[in-house]
Amino acid sequence: MKKYFNLFDFKQKVDYKTEILSGLTVALALVPEAIAFALIPGFSPLTGLYAAFVLCFITSILGGRPGMISGATGAVAVIFVGLILELKRTFPEIGPEGILQYTFATVIIAGILQILAGVLRLGKFIRLVPHPVMFGFVNGLAIIIFMAQFPNFYQKGTDQLLEGSSFYMMLGLTLLTMLIIWGFPKLTKAIPSSLLAILVVSAIVIGFGIDTVTVADTMSEGESISGGFPPLSIPQIPFTLETLKIIFPYAAIVAGVGLIESLLTLNIVDEITETRGRSNKECVAQGTANIFSGFLSGMGGCAMIGQSLINTSSGARARLSGITAAVMLLVFIMFGSSLIERLPMAALVGLMFMVAIGTFEWASFKTFGKMPKSDVVVMVLVTLITAITHNLAVAVLLGVIISALAYSWENAKRIRARKRVDENGVKHYEIYGPLFFGSTTLFSEKFDVLNDPDEVIIDFKESRVADMSGIEALNKITERYAKVGKKVHLRHLSKDCVRLLKNAEDIIDVNVLEDPTYKVVSDQIGN
Repeated sequence: MKKYFNLFDFKQKVDYKTEILSGLTVALALVPEAIAFALIPGFSPLTGLYAAFVLCFITSILGGRPGMISGATGAVAVIFVGLILELKRTFPEIGPEGILQYTFATVIIAGILQILAGVLRLGKFIRLVPHPVMFGFVNGLAIIIFMAQFPNFYQKGTDQLLEGSSFYMMLGLTLLTMLIIWGFPKLTKAIPSSLLAILVVSAIVIGFGIDTVTVADTMSEGESISGGFPPLSIPQIPFTLETLKIIFPYAAIVAGVGLIESLLTLNIVDEITETRGRSNKECVAQGTANIFSGFLSGMGGCAMIGQSLINTSSGARARLSGITAAVMLLVFIMFGSSLIERLPMAALVGLMFMVAIGTFEWASFKTFGKMPKSDVVVMVLVTLITAITHNLAVAVLLGVIISALAYSWENAKRIRARKRVDENGVKHYEIYGPLFFGSTTLFSEKFDVLNDPDEVIIDFKESRVADMSGIEALNKITERYAKVGKKVHLRHLSKDCVRLLKNAEDIIDVNVLEDPTYKVVSDQIGN
C-alpha cells in the first residue's frame, strides 16, 4: 500500500517511499558534482557541498517547481574564475580566505537580484525562448554532462588514461551501473534503479576490496568532505562603492546565468511531468537560496538538470524528494563522510552517463530536413556554444536573438500591396502583412508616387503598424506625396496603431490627411 501525504503542496499527492528513495539517490549524485564544481575556481569541497545543501533545501521548500533539484553548478562556478582574476589584479596580496569573502558577498547580491526578478515578474520572459533554443540547450547540457565524466578515466593529476586492469575495471563497473539502471525497471519499479545500481556496484567494490577510483580520489591531498553544519559567515569585506564596482558585474552575471539555467530546467521538468511550474516563484526561491548560501559558506548555484532528471526519472514529483536529498547530503557531510568517500566513481559515472543519454533530445535529429533551416541552425549553434564554452546564458541569448532575427526576416518578406483605381480616379493601396522595422523598405517600394493620381488611400485592414519604424515609414511616404501636391488618406488602422500615431506626434510629424470615415488622424498636408 502506498502512503500519501501533502507536504507544502496541498494539491500534490506524495508517494512517501518513492520520494525518500529518489532523494537518497540524488544526494549520492550531488556529492561528486558539488566537489568537482567547487574545484573549478579553487574552492574547498565543503564550499560546494554547503552550497548544494542550502540551495537544494530552500528551493525544494519555496521553489515554483516541485521535484526540481538545485545545487552548486559548473555554469556559476566558471563565473567565479573571472571574479578571482579580477580580485588578484586589484588586490595582489589577497589570499584564499579573502577571495572566499568576496565570493560570498557576490552570491548574496546575486540572490537579491534574483528575488527582484521574481518580484518584478520577469520569469515569464522565459516563454520567449523558442523550442529550437530549448533543444540546443538540452543537447548542449547532455554533452557537457557526458564529457565531464571522462576525467575519471584518467590517472589523478595527469592527462594519461588509466592503464591495464585499472582502466578495464573502471570501464566494466561503469557499464554494469548503466546496465542495472537500464534493465532493472523492466523487472520492477519498486526501488529506483539508479539507487540500486549505486548500492550494488559499491557493495561489489567495498566487499571485494577492488582497487578502483573512489570519491576520495577526486579530491586534493588532505581534503575531505567531513564537516559540520554550514557555519554562519558574514562577508568580511569593505562595504564601499569601490567594492561594489568589483563584485556587482559578476553578481549580475551569476544572477542571470542562474535564472536562465533554472527556468529552462523548470520548463524541461514541466514537459516531463506534464505539469506547470511557477517561474516567478522559482526566481524568488533561487534568490533566497543564494542569499542563505552566501551567509552559510556556500558558493551559490542554481537548478541542476542532471540531478533533476535523476529525480523525476525515479518517480519523484513533489518537494519531499528535494528536501530528503538536502538532508541526506548534510548527513553525509556530518556523519557519513568516510563511507561516501569510499564510493566508487564508476557507479556515479555510469549514473551520469545514463542521465546524459536521457537528457539528449534524440528527436531533434528528426528536425533536419523537415523544420525551417533557421530553426535547425539555431539548435545546432546553441548546442555547440553550450558544449564548447559552458556559457549557458550566452548560448541561450544568442539563440533567442538569431531566432528573433530569422522571424523578423520572414515577416519582413510578407508585406504586400494590392493596387486598384476606383471609379472616382482614387488609387487604393491595400496593405497585407505587418509594417515594422524589417518591412519598411519593401513597404516604401510599393508606391508609385510620381505616377499616382492626386488622391491616394492606403488601407490597413489586413495590416498593422507595429513600431516607430513603421510610423516613420508612413511619415516618409506621405511626405513624398505632399511634395508633389497629392493627398493621402489612411484607412482601417487598428486602435493600437492609431494610439501609436498619436503618441508619435510629439516626436515626428505624421503627414496624413484626416480619414473622413474612420477619423484616424487630424493633420492636413500643407497646413
